[in-house]
Amino acid sequence: MKKLYFLVGSQDLYGEEALENVKKQTEEMVAFLNEAMQDLLAVELLPAVIDSAQCIQNMQKANVDADCVGVITWMHTFSPAKMWIKGLQKLQKPLLHFHTQAGEKLPYDAIDMDFMNLNQSAHGDREYAFILARMHIAHATVSGYYRHERVIRELRRFAEVALAVDYSRNLNVATFGNNMRQVAVTDGDRVESQIQYGWEVNYYGIGELVERMEDVTADEIDAKIREYADAYEMPEKTPAATEAIREQAKMEVALDHFLEAECIGAFTDNFQDLYQLKQLPGLATQHLMARGIGFGPEGDYKTSAFSAVLMKMAERREGGTGFIEDYTYDLTEGEELELAAHMLEVSPSFAASTPKVEVHPLDIGDKEAPARLVFDGIQGDGIQVTMSDMGDHFRIVCADIELVAQPQEMPHLPVARIMYRHKPNFSEGTAAWLEAGGGHHSVVSTALSREDIVLFARLTRTELVTIGDDGVKTFDFRH
Repeated sequence: MKKLYFLVGSQDLYGEEALENVKKQTEEMVAFLNEAMQDLLAVELLPAVIDSAQCIQNMQKANVDADCVGVITWMHTFSPAKMWIKGLQKLQKPLLHFHTQAGEKLPYDAIDMDFMNLNQSAHGDREYAFILARMHIAHATVSGYYRHERVIRELRRFAEVALAVDYSRNLNVATFGNNMRQVAVTDGDRVESQIQYGWEVNYYGIGELVERMEDVTADEIDAKIREYADAYEMPEKTPAATEAIREQAKMEVALDHFLEAECIGAFTDNFQDLYQLKQLPGLATQHLMARGIGFGPEGDYKTSAFSAVLMKMAERREGGTGFIEDYTYDLTEGEELELAAHMLEVSPSFAASTPKVEVHPLDIGDKEAPARLVFDGIQGDGIQVTMSDMGDHFRIVCADIELVAQPQEMPHLPVARIMYRHKPNFSEGTAAWLEAGGGHHSVVSTALSREDIVLFARLTRTELVTIGDDGVKTFDFRH
């Protein structure tokens, strides 16, 4: 099970009795946090940091433990911050500074200097926070009594983002083919992506998928079609529909084998690089996205990897998260809407009702008519997030949006789609996105919030632009 290490800071100035109280009270706190986050991960207490050597030992243990996704630090008493410097220099995991204390209320009628000396979070945490600022350590901060619901929500957010960062650092991405010809915004520096986020992006020829398809058995195809039938509304059985669906099932089984063999969590394809494939993967890709596999079309590795990371972050929450493309607008004045979709690949996590499997021609790629899922999208507040390579750094753009019901039926549009309003309004929201260099491929989520993206950007030292009712804000977390 994944875990967070909990480090409490103190010193030996107040004697053994004080340190025993520090240990006892911290154990009570960690036991409570374990219960509050048991569905996410475990919280493990390490020995109290009372000198530099213990701090180094604790941080090194966090670094080498593959199950550790982050570290929580709290100064129970005054813990001189020079003893934290060498340990913090070594730490390679996400860090949270927890500004709390063991007791909720002051014992006004009994408080004395012994109590003051033991309960010094207001004092010690300011000393520790200074050294974090002085050393430019990327970290999150949560302030408040550890048993309060708001505080637990913020700690859980850190845990979910830390889990996503851990997943990101171990993510392998496959690109079948390369970036779409002449397209700029979907391209990027793959070496720098691996250095900053851990994404190991490698090219694979489409022939490697075709070879695996040749080994797929009829029984495997039948089993995959039963999965489709359990999850989706199947079309009337005609020879053409049956053959198209079986071809998608065959591709998905081959992708399953490939992803497992190569330890891949996200992939891209490209309609300009299909060769022996009979169809562009549609239903196969959508079903994989529903299972948490990241995807980017036209070789867009950044969206593929980023969608996988954000789906990992959101996997325990209600709502949809997945790749989408900005497509077209309804520009009725004062009621502007965006219709977002793609030619095939929209995750069924956005479906407002049971998706339908349909087979239609695809006017791009010059291949057979592929099977795909068709549905109308869910409603509710959400975010739209993209990552752009600005040449010397990466930039995340995060816009608040409202997903809405489509005003009318679209009987001749055979793709999955969602519709949303830009905030604070169409003109300001879209202009800010364009001026920030936001691309036409993005990740939309009704499960995640802007606060999640701010924390991810902070912990990964990524520049962030946010757009919403409070205007446009830029956060430069790089330094």
